[in-house]
Amino acid sequence: MNCSNWIIQTKGLVKRFGSFVASDHLDINIRQGEIHGILGENGAGKSTLMNMLSGLLTPDEGELWYKGKPIQFRSPRKAMEVGIGMVHQHFMLIPALTVAENVMLGRKEGRSPWFHFRKVCRDIERISETFGLDVDPSKKVSALSIGQQQRVEIIKTLYRGAEFIIMDEPTAVLTPPEVEDLFLVLRHLREQGKTIVFISHKLQEAKAICDRVTVLRAGKMVGSARMSDTNPAELARLMVGRDIAPLTIRPYSRKRGRLLEVRNLSVRDKSIHLLSDINFYLEEGEIVGIAGVDGNGQRELSEALMGLRSLASGEIQLYGKTIRQLHPRYMTEQGVGYIPEDRHREGLMLPMSIGENLIAKQYKTALFSRYGTLIRRTILEAATKAVIEFDIRTPSAENSAGQLSGGNQQKVILARELMLDPQILIAMQPTRGMDVGAAGYVHQRMLSERERGLGILLISTELEEVMALSDRIAVLYKGRIVEIVSREEATRKRIGQCMAGIGIS
Repeated sequence: MNCSNWIIQTKGLVKRFGSFVASDHLDINIRQGEIHGILGENGAGKSTLMNMLSGLLTPDEGELWYKGKPIQFRSPRKAMEVGIGMVHQHFMLIPALTVAENVMLGRKEGRSPWFHFRKVCRDIERISETFGLDVDPSKKVSALSIGQQQRVEIIKTLYRGAEFIIMDEPTAVLTPPEVEDLFLVLRHLREQGKTIVFISHKLQEAKAICDRVTVLRAGKMVGSARMSDTNPAELARLMVGRDIAPLTIRPYSRKRGRLLEVRNLSVRDKSIHLLSDINFYLEEGEIVGIAGVDGNGQRELSEALMGLRSLASGEIQLYGKTIRQLHPRYMTEQGVGYIPEDRHREGLMLPMSIGENLIAKQYKTALFSRYGTLIRRTILEAATKAVIEFDIRTPSAENSAGQLSGGNQQKVILARELMLDPQILIAMQPTRGMDVGAAGYVHQRMLSERERGLGILLISTELEEVMALSDRIAVLYKGRIVEIVSREEATRKRIGQCMAGIGIS
């Protein structure tokens, strides 16, 4: 292929943080006018590469070429001046300002400290029409949907003259209909000659939108191909270095008993309704998925069920009996395991050892303590066994939890909860931030526990995860369950529309 077609080339690009090599002699070529996927596990070097391309980091070795010429960026502003922009996963917008004000924020045109609002609105309308973005420049950002806010971020880069746009996990906060709309926008941008770098861990989405893809592993490029010449299974193998076993879900063969029932549950914060009239049940050997866009009451539901948040009304039944006093310790004693949303703040004690974290809910038992003193040898033996059983990658069970990668930290939490032999597991975002290999392990383990009769409430914003694992799916929208469907009834379109509030009165 003619090298003049490349808009970006990296030649032997290296970035170190101390002794750690985050980018290891990367040679990557990105063609003008394509959507190029960058895939890899957590820690593979995706963010480091993108930060070098956008001017946030400076390479230690190697060269970065842009439009056939070597170039160095000392800041994101310098990168933007030559036409490179980045749309971050977490939007950098001020809700109280209008779209036009957000687009112009940080820019100064001419000598005047003011900007011409009407002229900027006209410019945004022209960009919106050209690239199919459909955003009202006079509206406040606070009045826009998440998908529309993302479009504002894209408009910001285009207004500044971006020809090469980096999109970091762009679908992470979108509903399925919004993802489809985003893909239309990206294809429109490509048709107009723009180049898009699409960073994602969702292989099916990369397959749907990318022209070519590059896979990173441990800071090195391990593969690059046209998307039409590969498939998600091959990409997953490149990402983790081994084949990923497909999920196999067998019907639960034994008689089901009802483990958990929630009736008319409501939660308020002062006068604000966070959850309203929640009703569902969970049976033995069943996974009930709670689908929804982040921020629709998922956290409040998990906390209410564990006794971490007070109920305004309603009741919770365990094994057919109403709970009179909800409390986290009581729920644990009754056989309810809990994977919290934030593993750092709520799930682990990062300075403490893996072993100490694993026995955090059992440290008072005779197995691990005597006369108020912990039995270190027994703790280490139990931790070493769990490290092997749950494939926790660590040199020693005595290492601190803070030294582990995110995926291995999540495995410690899963191991701790399952060591208690629970009958119910409330799993809140159990694979958030995990690469495809670690997430696959968690999924297989959950299915294995389901087969022994464990009831799992899977609360996740990853629709693919919910649809792949759940026997029934409940959709949470603005603090209400708007629909519950079986695996057989569930379609991506149906669930996605409910997540977006389409057709809900």
